[in-house]
Amino acid sequence: MIIYGKPYSDSEILAVMHPLLREWFLSKFSSFTPPQRFAIVESHLGRNVLITSPTGSGKTLAAFISSLSMLLQKAEKSELSDEVHVVYVSPLKALNNDIRKNLEEPLREVYELAEKKGVELQEIRLAVRTGDTDATERQKQMKKPPHILITTPETLAITLCSPKFSKALRNVKFLIVDEIHAMAENKRGVHLSLSIERLQRIQLGKMVRIGLSATIAPLEEVARFLVGIEYGVERDCVVADVTFDKKTDIKVVSPLSDFFNLSAEEINERLYDTIAELVKKSKTTLIFTNTRSATERVVYYLKKRLNEPIRAHHSSLSKEVRLEVENELKEGKLKCVVSSTSLELGIDIGYIDLVILLGSPKSINRALQRIGRSGHRLHEVSIGRIIVLDPDDLVECTVLAKEAMDRNLDRIKIPENCLDVLCQHVVGMSIEKKWTVDEALALVRNAYPYRNLTRDEFISVLRYLSGEFSELERKNVYAKIWFDEREGAFGRRGKMARPIYYLNVGTIPDEVAIGVITKEGKMVGKVEEEFAERLVAGDIFVLAGKTFRFLKSKGMNIIVEEVEGEKPTVPSWFSEQLPLSYDLALRIQKFRGDLERRLESDAIEWLIEYYGLDEKTANAIYRFFVEQKLFSEIATDKKLLIEKFEGDKNCYFFHTLIGRRANSAISRVFAYRVGLMKNCNVQMVVNDNGFALILPPYKFLNDAEIESLFLIPNFEEHLIRSLDHTELLRRRFRHVAVRSFMILRNYLGREKSVWKQQLNADAILSFLKRYYPDFPVLKETFREIMEDSMDVRNAIDYLSRIGNEIEIQIVRTPYPSPFAFNLFVLGEEDVVLMEDRRKVLKELHEKVMSIIGGGI
Repeated sequence: MIIYGKPYSDSEILAVMHPLLREWFLSKFSSFTPPQRFAIVESHLGRNVLITSPTGSGKTLAAFISSLSMLLQKAEKSELSDEVHVVYVSPLKALNNDIRKNLEEPLREVYELAEKKGVELQEIRLAVRTGDTDATERQKQMKKPPHILITTPETLAITLCSPKFSKALRNVKFLIVDEIHAMAENKRGVHLSLSIERLQRIQLGKMVRIGLSATIAPLEEVARFLVGIEYGVERDCVVADVTFDKKTDIKVVSPLSDFFNLSAEEINERLYDTIAELVKKSKTTLIFTNTRSATERVVYYLKKRLNEPIRAHHSSLSKEVRLEVENELKEGKLKCVVSSTSLELGIDIGYIDLVILLGSPKSINRALQRIGRSGHRLHEVSIGRIIVLDPDDLVECTVLAKEAMDRNLDRIKIPENCLDVLCQHVVGMSIEKKWTVDEALALVRNAYPYRNLTRDEFISVLRYLSGEFSELERKNVYAKIWFDEREGAFGRRGKMARPIYYLNVGTIPDEVAIGVITKEGKMVGKVEEEFAERLVAGDIFVLAGKTFRFLKSKGMNIIVEEVEGEKPTVPSWFSEQLPLSYDLALRIQKFRGDLERRLESDAIEWLIEYYGLDEKTANAIYRFFVEQKLFSEIATDKKLLIEKFEGDKNCYFFHTLIGRRANSAISRVFAYRVGLMKNCNVQMVVNDNGFALILPPYKFLNDAEIESLFLIPNFEEHLIRSLDHTELLRRRFRHVAVRSFMILRNYLGREKSVWKQQLNADAILSFLKRYYPDFPVLKETFREIMEDSMDVRNAIDYLSRIGNEIEIQIVRTPYPSPFAFNLFVLGEEDVVLMEDRRKVLKELHEKVMSIIGGGI
């Protein structure tokens, strides 16, 4: 059962602490922080706890106090055995080193105190074990296991299979999972949930689980993810929710009062002047951009304006550079750091008094996590400023800031039944011992993401791993386990299973750049894999200032031809954008409806009063809505607007404001259906606010045909068909095949290049599609694309409300409407230069104004 905890008094908490730890604590702190009040006594009593609280609220110490008390008690009685009693898992290697430092210091001080008091203590050992740990250190840990093991999810999965080291893991009293919000939503978290259940199985006593999370919802779901199920019965967990205690000040700032008539140069001037002004007024500022390329750009322009130490921090930089920046920040040497997403998680970065977000962070939880990096201590206010340069962004961030201040969080979605992750663990489990199918399936179902796994799905994984599909041996896919279906048992096959598992475990795909080569064989440059995934034959894009048409892909290269004078159809910066969360999208729909009803009355006053905007910003939103209303209609939570703009190309704009992931699913199905209906190629353009279908001249859609697209029957089947022959399917299949050990990244210490991995994947994919369409690895690829990469569940949820709660309104427009500007520009050209984009927007705006006149 999941229950919400209560705060305990100082005396109750101090009573459960070891006397030395109690004295040390009182010499350092005047009182307990909220997470400590909620969690320490509960974990001491042996209850599982999920602590959710802002950064800098002392939750790490809250998690460790019970375990340190327990270790000190044993150390004092000389009962500390050579085994691991506390396991701490975090997704970040950098965080692991922080934790070690943060534990070593208090332990040293406690030992000094013990010496003064003449108390003899055994030594409490702690060690970090990750992929970076060298062989000597690992050997040392094998001989003398640390009492506190600090590790990552991947290394935990490996240690469970280590014949010697796993014996040291049988008496774990406390398991602490940090940054659980960063893992629960992806396959890394799913992988960890199975490792935890495997760790649980070998315990001789009770293991208490403690989860630490930043702002997250729904808490009950995350708690279930942490504690799992005990053979059909939900385990207990106490939720310590102290997110409400931190004061936050979030405001939306726009340097522009006119979004359409300024040149790119003027906009840049105003943007960097605004940032420079904010940075000047604060001691240390952390700026988040949404892309790596923007990070470098901002650093460049700020250095021109401010004679201050400013650095960039993002994942493309080397580890050494990132560490250097983190240390300079901690030491207070930097005025400002600009980061993409790499500083979102809890690495200790010292004092920051202002966080600036450039553009929308796309999710309320992300906004709070980023802004929570400022005013790091609990009593300080977290100050965040969101800077926007676009009317869509302005509306989105206005709603986001209000929802964040009111703590209305987005719900996370935990991936379920990931068969590729299951393949890894089945191989891992088979190394440990011989299993019956029943006991293994029962153990797997204890992990929350697999609670609904069917027996058939589990058997299909065992059949694949035991080499039942012998034709696959011709594609170099060999059996990793033996499986006797009559006996209902399985185990490892041969001596190679262990090295294969050790060298290939993990869920993060190798990130690579894709080579761009002309059909004559000349190398043009590289694009990111995520960008290549979205290409369809005939797409036109820009690279190194030239325009190319995508013809086909070959291994890890894409083959193109140079085309002059053709307008690009795919923007080059598309891959790095974060998708808007579905929950926030629905709240923006509602905001549009509320504002539309007020346009005739008190719209501006309402925006100022209710959303805390200044008059200039409120006016900008008001004008944007009035222009849309006069020119077309306003899409809201009750009204789906579809605009037909028919000319050289026929554009149909669907204003389904449900976030890019759900829009991507609907637009692919609609494009597939229109293609069949009209027997032509259909171009798609997708963003968070909607999508456009673009048909060739002489191909039109009438209103009845548009409405027929909304039928839900066969939606998933059509989505699967629309993915056939796409880059997205090819590359995602490679990721899943590598995770399923179908393609080995590393065999006997020899790395297989990503190019070779992709070639293997292509051959296996076409074979499986033809002969085994229900093969578990293929099934998982489609599940991952539809549920994790896209959002098929919410897409269907939205479509089911059309015709009931939401009416369709189809409007014919002479030009794209203001709400459609961004979609139109995406489909019209790759805006190589901001200047081009501005020019198109300005022309479109002038056309709209010429029709509605000065009606404002």
